[in-house]
Amino acid sequence: MADDAIPQSTLPYPPVYREKRFVVLSDWDGTITTQDSNDYMTDNLGFGKAKRRAGNLEILSGRQTFRDGFREMLESIVANGHSFDECKEELKKNIKLDSGFKDFNTWCSANDIPVVIVSSGMAPSIRAVLSNLVGEEVANSIDIIANEVEIEPSGKWHIKFRHPSSGYGHDKSRAILPYKDLVSPPLLFFFGDGVSDMSAARHADVLFVKQKDDGENDLAAYCTREGIPHIIFTDFVQALSVVKAVVSGEKTKDEVLARGTAA
Repeated sequence: MADDAIPQSTLPYPPVYREKRFVVLSDWDGTITTQDSNDYMTDNLGFGKAKRRAGNLEILSGRQTFRDGFREMLESIVANGHSFDECKEELKKNIKLDSGFKDFNTWCSANDIPVVIVSSGMAPSIRAVLSNLVGEEVANSIDIIANEVEIEPSGKWHIKFRHPSSGYGHDKSRAILPYKDLVSPPLLFFFGDGVSDMSAARHADVLFVKQKDDGENDLAAYCTREGIPHIIFTDFVQALSVVKAVVSGEKTKDEVLARGTAA
């Protein structure tokens, strides 16, 4: 799925966090939140869950790129006449935060560990929902690396991909790899759950994969198939105990990865 050439970004990146011992990068939809906001919009405002799941399986198998499948999902929402502002309000009413994320983020902040959201969604909708869930002050302290949205005078809108030449649309590995080039690179924790996280999965130092109750555990299936070490977690309460153990030196990254679960 990924292109061999390094994809050029159409959007700026926030500065890399230098001189940090640890950095947390996390997917947004279905990882920090309990439900994927784009899936929610597609299921309820677009062409529906059955067609979305069929598309996800095509992406997982490699028969379709994430970029093209995701674009089709969003186009179905626009085709049904839903404005971007309407979508944001719908998400603010229905998307919930992982029960442990606030405490996780507070602990990271207190220990000088940056938390960065790395998402294949759209930054304006993420920022709107995040501010609604944690307040503007906390939300503004968290960098968001995501796609953008373009709204036409007619009100129709479409996604502006960060890496339009990449099959991912937003190749999340590009948010991780600059850290690897630092003289003293930090240890990178990455949290994800789905097909959009596949490009980042093998580049994280400690990869957390969220276990979901609905059976849509595509990233776990991919990591198992590809032999990528990962830790299964159900919420950020579990994840925090593992991160604390690594940061304190109580456990090494290899030790927590060998266990395979945060439970």
